[in-house]
Amino acid sequence: MFQLPSLSYSYTSLEPYIDEETMFIHYNKHHKNYLENLNNILIKNNISYSSLESLIKSINKIDIKDIQQLKNHAGGHYNHSLFWKNIKLNTNINNNFKKVIEKNFVNIKNFKNKFEKIASMHFGSGWIWLVIRNDKKLEIVSTKNQDNTLMYSNSQDSIKYPIFGLDLWEHAYYLKYKNNRIAYIKNFWKILNWDFVSKRYNNFVEKKLF
Repeated sequence: MFQLPSLSYSYTSLEPYIDEETMFIHYNKHHKNYLENLNNILIKNNISYSSLESLIKSINKIDIKDIQQLKNHAGGHYNHSLFWKNIKLNTNINNNFKKVIEKNFVNIKNFKNKFEKIASMHFGSGWIWLVIRNDKKLEIVSTKNQDNTLMYSNSQDSIKYPIFGLDLWEHAYYLKYKNNRIAYIKNFWKILNWDFVSKRYNNFVEKKLF
């Protein structure tokens, strides 16, 4: 069965951009709930996968009565597990990955503006992703609820591998930002773990992922 990943920082480490109470509830209540429900569904249906990623990639091939619940909770566990890793205070983009961003989006400012626009236009709950395609090009994608782009990758050629994601569910920001979601989106750059993002990109390119 899958387990709740440990955090590499404290609940206060991301302040003032994400407050302690939000971090505690988000991790210990929301993420834990997705995990527990996921494990219960897997046990009930006698389903076993070697990794969370392999489950996510195969999820549309699973034929069970609880398939939508399985997608919701498996996605919730996967998305949050990645989210905790792709946030950290005070990291800077390195020159190599900066060049990758510039190649795909002209410059960093244009990339951030495009990401923020797509995030601000997303209606309701969901996620905004920077993904890498099989042709090594980057793309900004939004998904509803707890879906992610790996669920839609039906073949090697259609891969859209998540490099990092921003959680747009209200539980991720509402205690601090209330209805000012755009402020939460803009402050995301203050806590994006560029070191992790760059490594994840490099690992995909070098075929160490997927």
